Amino acid sequence: MAPGRCIIAAVWIDTHCHLDAGEFDADRDAVVAAARAAGVATIVIPAVDAGNFDRVRELAHRHGLAYALGIHPMCSGAAGDADLAALAAALAAHRDDPRLVAVGEIGLDHFVAGLDRAHQARLFAAQLALAREHDLPVLLHVRQAIDTVLKHLRTRPVRGGIAHAFNGSEQQAAAFVALGFKLGFGGALTFDRALRIRRVAAAVPLDAIVMETDAPDIAPQWLYRTALARAAGATMRNASAELPRIAAVLAGLRGIAPEALASATGANAMAALPRLALSTVEHAA
Repeated sequence: MAPGRCIIAAVWIDTHCHLDAGEFDADRDAVVAAARAAGVATIVIPAVDAGNFDRVRELAHRHGLAYALGIHPMCSGAAGDADLAALAAALAAHRDDPRLVAVGEIGLDHFVAGLDRAHQARLFAAQLALAREHDLPVLLHVRQAIDTVLKHLRTRPVRGGIAHAFNGSEQQAAAFVALGFKLGFGGALTFDRALRIRRVAAAVPLDAIVMETDAPDIAPQWLYRTALARAAGATMRNASAELPRIAAVLAGLRGIAPEALASATGANAMAALPRLALSTVEHAA
C-alpha cells in the first residue's frame, strides 16, 4: 500500500427503518446488534408524528444511530398547526445535533382512502419550508403521488434527500435525481413479480441509489415465504439485518458485486444526508 493511503471498508447503511415501532419492543437491542453483525453500519430512524419525536431521538443516541423529524402523511389526519409548531421547536432545539440528519418522514399519500389531500399538501408545504429554514434534506413518502410531490419540490426546493420506497418510472426517477434526490430501494425489489421496480432499480444510475428496509414493513420475499410455511399467526417482521441480503438481489440485477453496491450506496447515503458521516465513521472504525 502506498504511503499516506488507507483502505476504508465499504458499509451498508439502512436509510429508513422505524426502529421505534412496537414490533421491536420485545428485542430492540438484539435487532440493532443483529444489524451491526450483518454489516449495517448505521440506521436512520424517521419520526412519523409529534408524539414520537423524543423517542426516535433517544433511540438514535442510545444506539449510536441517526434520526429524522417530521409528520408522516398517513398521520396527517390528526395533525395540525400545533404539530407543525412542535416540529419547528424540535428542529430548532436540536439544530446542532449531528444525529439529526433530515426532516422526515414527510410527503404525500394518495393511496390510503380517507386522507384529506388538501390537508396533506398544506402540511407537506410547511415541512418543506422548515427543511429549507434549517438547511436539512428530507425523507419523502411518495405513494401514488409522485408527480404532485415533484411539483411541490420544484415550487419549494430543498437540500435534496431521499425518495423513500421509490416505485415510479425511469422518467420520474430522473426528475428526482435532477432535483438532487437519491432513490431508496428495499424489500419490494426482491419479489420476482415486481417487474417495474426491478427494471428501474437495475437501470437508474448507480450514484442515484440508496438502500433501505422500511422495517418492520416491506418485508423481502423470503420472509413472506417463511411466514406462509409456518402455522397461522406467523409474522413477517422486517429488520435492518435483512439489508445485505436485499442488496445482494439488487447487485445481481445490476450485474455488480455486492461489495461495489455497498460502497456506492454508502457514499450516496452520506451525500444525500451529509450528517450521516459521523455515525457511519464511528461504527465502521
